[in-house]
Amino acid sequence: MKDMLSKKAVMLEPSGIRKFFDIVSEMPEAISLGVGEPDFDTPWRIREEGIYSLEQGKTFYTSNAGLVELRDEICRYLKRKYHMRYHNDEVLVSVGGSEGIDVALRAIINPGDEVIVPQPSFVCYVPCVIMADGVPVTVELKEEDKFKLTRKQLEEAVTDKTKAIIMSFPNNPTGAIMTKKDLEPIADFAKEHDLLVISDEIYSELTYGHKHVSIGALPDMKERTIVINGFSKAFAMTGWRLGYAAAPKIIMEQMVKIHQYGIMAAPTTSQYAAVEALRACDDEVEEMKNSYNQRRRYLLHRFRELGLECFEPEGAFYAFPCIKEFGMSSEKFAEELLKEQKVAIVPGTAFGACGEGYLRVSYAYSIDELKEALSRLGTFIEKLRR
Repeated sequence: MKDMLSKKAVMLEPSGIRKFFDIVSEMPEAISLGVGEPDFDTPWRIREEGIYSLEQGKTFYTSNAGLVELRDEICRYLKRKYHMRYHNDEVLVSVGGSEGIDVALRAIINPGDEVIVPQPSFVCYVPCVIMADGVPVTVELKEEDKFKLTRKQLEEAVTDKTKAIIMSFPNNPTGAIMTKKDLEPIADFAKEHDLLVISDEIYSELTYGHKHVSIGALPDMKERTIVINGFSKAFAMTGWRLGYAAAPKIIMEQMVKIHQYGIMAAPTTSQYAAVEALRACDDEVEEMKNSYNQRRRYLLHRFRELGLECFEPEGAFYAFPCIKEFGMSSEKFAEELLKEQKVAIVPGTAFGACGEGYLRVSYAYSIDELKEALSRLGTFIEKLRR
């Protein structure tokens, strides 16, 4: 039967995040700091709009690209927040940001095209490149560079087969961000080498101390950038499964076609709710962001007390502490911590081989949960240092 399977599918590694999530789901006493999911309820006015759409019988397919009303609102949102101008025919409403990434890659990649993927990064990028018949070329982000992508790294990775770069800032798992000053040399590089950029900006609302800047907003970059965003993180709408992509019309036409055949349309109820999210929930988003920032500061404070080195994250809701002093692999450390202290943390290697020696800790959890988890982590570390 094995011979009947796709070799491409068989060679894909399962998600390292889901491995620990599945274990924790069978351990009710465990505390999980492993899943990147807000612990807030979806704001009430968003839920209310979803309920109202059901009561009104709005349960039919929308257009393939998504409700015109929602796409118009996305255009207004991108202009208002990030100074990016799009028409609604340059926007696709997707089933989460992940579908947007998959569709974007399949729309631009021909067999053998290379895609530069900075790591550590979200687990889906490399598999999506492979599934699109592309060749992922990974670049190792360095802690000494604050986990930012540099032009020098791109120059070392580019070949005549390079087609695109995947950007992921604010970054999952490191929490690194890229400022306008950081992005400008990357944009210049993309223009000089005639490359496309897929910019995953799902955490764009969650930055601390800096306002998010999209590479697509820089001069002459809109025509070569596909922006991916969504509602899961900023609006606490993970289960609603709704994202979006914005791209030049010539690319978007192909993306809509692929989405049409693979998905048909994003969930109708979620789309009506998302209109309300964009129109009326800035205050709720700001409130959640302030809470994450409080948790971020607490986590960094506790890491210092425990003597754990940790780069200071400036975006998303993750920290990426270093555990190299213990002489254990990231996976071994995470497995032993879960076994002995019932605390689930994702090994850094889930986000690429260069994540070895690090752990991803999500602070999308309550302060009480963080306090208990860090207390258990402290007990575990104390034992290792004896």
